[in-house]
Parts: sequence; structure tokens; C-alpha cells
Amino acid sequence: MFKSLTRAINIAARLTNKTATASTSSRPFTRSIWMMCNNGASSGYRPSLLTPKGVLPSVSCGCGGLHTEGDKAFAEFLSDEIKEEKKIQKSKTLPKMSGGWELELNGTEAKLIRSISGDRVTVTFNINNSIPPNMEEEPEQGQKSAENEPEIVSTPNFVVEVIKQSAKHALVFDCHFPEDEIAHGEGEEESDIFAIREVSFQPEGDAEWKETSYTLNTDSLDWALYDHLMDFLADRGVDNTFADELIELSTALEHQEYIKFLEELSGFIKCN
Repeated sequence: MFKSLTRAINIAARLTNKTATASTSSRPFTRSIWMMCNNGASSGYRPSLLTPKGVLPSVSCGCGGLHTEGDKAFAEFLSDEIKEEKKIQKSKTLPKMSGGWELELNGTEAKLIRSISGDRVTVTFNINNSIPPNMEEEPEQGQKSAENEPEIVSTPNFVVEVIKQSAKHALVFDCHFPEDEIAHGEGEEESDIFAIREVSFQPEGDAEWKETSYTLNTDSLDWALYDHLMDFLADRGVDNTFADELIELSTALEHQEYIKFLEELSGFIKCN
């Protein structure tokens, strides 16, 4: 009961604390270099590619596609943007998870797999739409700089699937990172930085959550039961340390995929 009360107090305190900082493994929030100069969106200036003048097709590359002065300006912008993103990329290799987790990648989807004493634990997440929106007010013109930018941190929802050898179904946890629970302040008692949203028994290995299976929503769940569910995950390696490392991995993967997208977009614009 004391443990349940402590968790409730911690959550209440965090909900009122809006000063949490982002993870140190992240990068400036604003990606576009237009936002870092006086010619960007904050000044009201719009580049010439949005004006009808000078928009004449060119067939110099021989690809048969349409090329305009706007396309040329777009390609130059992308080239600069790619250089800036690579400059702030900490490593071209993804960070490794501790605890013996094996990583499997399929595009933007990642799976972390671990076996422990006969239990097979799989954690699945997707980096798409994993970056929270920037809710901070825009500074006045001329005050914005890269140092003052909030940092980009990928905090994806993730699904934990626990399979026992003798069980017919998998126990599945739908988890997420609530706002303002990512960072730990020094001297503060460590609390859960992720939360369980739903729990259900699902057919083993199914990609889709079957709505015909009973789903336990934790919004109105007894705290003692919720504590046991969190302890169940922690005993299988899904705890705060794991969650911190997952954020670091997801942030690096999202940045890697973003740079890849910019390179593919640049090639598409230039017909490479």
C-alpha cells in the first residue's frame, strides 16, 4: 500500500512540474535551417520558389521530367539541410541496448527481443509520429538561435509481448511515455518514466490488436494491481533503464531515417 501511495504522489507531482528537460541524446528541435536565419519563416520572407516568376521548365538532365527554377532552389536547400543534419548526428551507428536485447529493424519499425528463464519478451515500436509537438511559444524575430532550440527526442509508444512456453496466448502491454516524465532530476526519487495504457491477452505473434479480446484499461485501475503489472515488466527487463535506452535508440533511429528521407527527396527532385 505504501508503494502504491508513493507512486500516486510521484505522478501527481510530475503532472504539476512543467520544467522537465529533454534527453541528452537528442538534437535541436527545429530541423529546417530556414528557422535559424533571418530569411526564414519567422521574418515573413518567402523564397523565390513560391513566386510565379522564373518558373520555366528545363530538360537539361534528359530524364524527361519537369524541372523549374523552384526545383533548383529546393535542391540547393536540401543539400544544405542534409549537411547540417549530418553535422549534428552523433553517430552513424545505432546505440546498443543493455540486458541482452536483440534488435531487428524493418524500415521505421523496430523489435527488441529477449529470452529470460523460458519467457520470450518482444518490444515493438515505430518511430513514425514519435516526436511530440513543440508547444513552446515562438521567440521574437532575431532572438532565435540553435542554442535556444528545444531538443528533438523520439518517445514512441511501444508494445511489450510476453510469451510463456506453456501458455496459449501472449500477455500484451500497450505502453507510452507520458508528458514531462522523460527526464529525472538530480536528488529526486526515481519514478516510472513510462506507463502502461492497456493490457490484454492476444494470439501469439499477431500484428493487429484484436478488439474481440478483453482489454484492461489502466485509467481506473486499482493501484496495487497496476504496481504488480509494472513489477512484472521490470522483472523481465522492461524498467526505467530500458525505457531510457529505448528513447536513445529511437531518437537515433528517427534521425537516421530523417536524413535518409532528405537524401531520397533530394535525389527525386534532381532526378538522380
